Amino acid sequence: MHDDPLLQPYQLKHLTLRNRLMVTSHEPAYPEDGMPKARYRAYHVERARAGLALTMTAGSASVARDSPPVFNNILAWKDEVVGWLRELADECHGHGCAVMIQLTHLGRRTRWDKADWLPVVSAGHAREPAHRAFPKKAEDWDIARIIGNYADAAERMKAAGLDGIELEAYGHLMDQFWSPLTNHLDAPWGGSLDDRLRFTFETLQAIRDRVGPEFIVGIRYSGDEGLPGGLTKADGLEISRRLKASGLVDFLNVVRGHIDTDAGLTDVIPVQGMRSAPHLDFAGEIRAATDFPTFHAAKIQDVATARHAIASGKLDMVGMTRAHMADPHIVAKILAGEEDRIRPCVGANYCLDRIYQGGAAFCLHNPATGRELTMPHAVPKAAAARRVVVVGAGPAGLEAARVAALRGHAVTVHEAAKDPGGQIRLTARTPRRQEMIQVVQWRFAECERLGVAFRFNSFADGEAVLAADPEVVIVATGGLPHTEVLAEGDGLVVSAWDILSGDAQPGSNVLIYDDAGDYAALQAAEKIAATGARVEIMTRDRSFAPEVMAMSLTPSMRELQKRDVTFTVTWRLEAVRRDGNELLAIIGSDYGGVTRERRVDQVVVNHGTRPLDDVYFELKEASSNRGEVDYEALVAGRPQAVLRNPEGRFQLFRIGDAVAARNTHAAIYDALRLVKDL
Repeated sequence: MHDDPLLQPYQLKHLTLRNRLMVTSHEPAYPEDGMPKARYRAYHVERARAGLALTMTAGSASVARDSPPVFNNILAWKDEVVGWLRELADECHGHGCAVMIQLTHLGRRTRWDKADWLPVVSAGHAREPAHRAFPKKAEDWDIARIIGNYADAAERMKAAGLDGIELEAYGHLMDQFWSPLTNHLDAPWGGSLDDRLRFTFETLQAIRDRVGPEFIVGIRYSGDEGLPGGLTKADGLEISRRLKASGLVDFLNVVRGHIDTDAGLTDVIPVQGMRSAPHLDFAGEIRAATDFPTFHAAKIQDVATARHAIASGKLDMVGMTRAHMADPHIVAKILAGEEDRIRPCVGANYCLDRIYQGGAAFCLHNPATGRELTMPHAVPKAAAARRVVVVGAGPAGLEAARVAALRGHAVTVHEAAKDPGGQIRLTARTPRRQEMIQVVQWRFAECERLGVAFRFNSFADGEAVLAADPEVVIVATGGLPHTEVLAEGDGLVVSAWDILSGDAQPGSNVLIYDDAGDYAALQAAEKIAATGARVEIMTRDRSFAPEVMAMSLTPSMRELQKRDVTFTVTWRLEAVRRDGNELLAIIGSDYGGVTRERRVDQVVVNHGTRPLDDVYFELKEASSNRGEVDYEALVAGRPQAVLRNPEGRFQLFRIGDAVAARNTHAAIYDALRLVKDL
């Protein structure tokens, strides 16, 4: 028997959960045709196999046709879902892990132009800022129909052999009935708290009538909307007590806040640079007030915090959802006494931000997550050891070295700087983004453990690389900022990197021309604005910082708006001229026919990077493949066998920004995908 509080079993009705760690319901957007097929199953099974107690699928599986998914959710209103979920549940059960699902009707949190073009429905006409749809106010027949849809969906979940369900009641239709801000119906469905809760309790009763008293049913809800005129903490405590007293639910899964805006959503599910576990104490208050099984998740990204949540009696089950995307093997590592080897969630939120833009969830620094069918979480040994030289110790180079070492190869890494990290070292200089350095620290520690040889302060040219008589050379030298985008005046501008590194001091009246749309411009703006300078960020795009995405933008916007930074879209910087002590910026537009001028004392250009590829081209002719990559083999997971130069003694590859400016995830994925087959 373990004395670790996290490893104690938990009894929920008839269900014994083997420890206190769970993955809360989330939708990684992996369904195919609305069904959780092989890819979806593999993702959950990976975590089940590693010892997780409870995996919850489907952040908001849709119970009705007029709740069309906004990010590829599971369609729980189709009978076909039963077979797919049964396969998923059976396989997870085979590894000792319980499986539940979240059911919902999105209400106004979707769009009328999705799927079947049915009107969006809510408890009133109030529009949700995030999805911008004006809803129809529910009629009696809508309410009766949707209650029936919930009961049907619950019955399907029981038929699939799941261990339980939870209903989603924050920001979705149930909460739209609860909140005075969104419920504009008359009695019996609106007005008093009793009437606003009626829809939920009638739905719960209809579900119980269908699935019986034993099947586990919970609810995930906001116990305090944190909005003027919305549900208060007092309301939340009262609702919690009523849920328990009803006898219709078996657990409470508590959140705090509202999700109708990007900023609200980010406060419910905090990202990098925000406080860890901000709602944990609140969840503990709900548990203390109700003495009822309480689950919770929100930026509980490390094991110590999770352990505290259980040991202090705040929670019964603790959700580490994004943490399990970064490392699905958390429980296995705790059991093996290797907690220090857990790959840390750095709060980059690439996972969630991607789904809200219509993509699939990927982890910034674990490219195997969501790709379990093709990428290994545990890298297998190669048949034969080879000598591998990696040039560059940024995220791509470190990942290449780590994976090559796990394959059993002898690995040497050359890095021109005195420390590993590449561009991430610059990113981490912004205080609220310092968690990013863990992407580097974790890889460096793993490489050292695996015996990788590092050569720092080593500007490796072709000769230095070949001195080790390598059989494989991987160039991961990254890129350098490219600022030459003007018709005239390129020499008068500085790069966002110059500002972040301290090579250029911030001006007092600054124009930042952002033609890449990524973090560098925002971080430079933060650093400059913090000095009290006047800052304008200009872009030719229709929206600013499009690569940064919604939730990650929130902490940045709070900082920049506080400092009165201006954003200007749809304008293009064409030229910069010196004029006395000032710079004259000439502004044009892709829409044509207009010019403007700005007088400033500094122009910062953010235009991505250009590859630092000298050593690659120096080695190219001598290599056996002449740098060529067989894309078909790469994607199919076969070794690279291109032979263009039979005399060549080594294969040559380049990865990450040494190929073209992309992002951290792309760089790390490049490395894993290539090196796992070397």
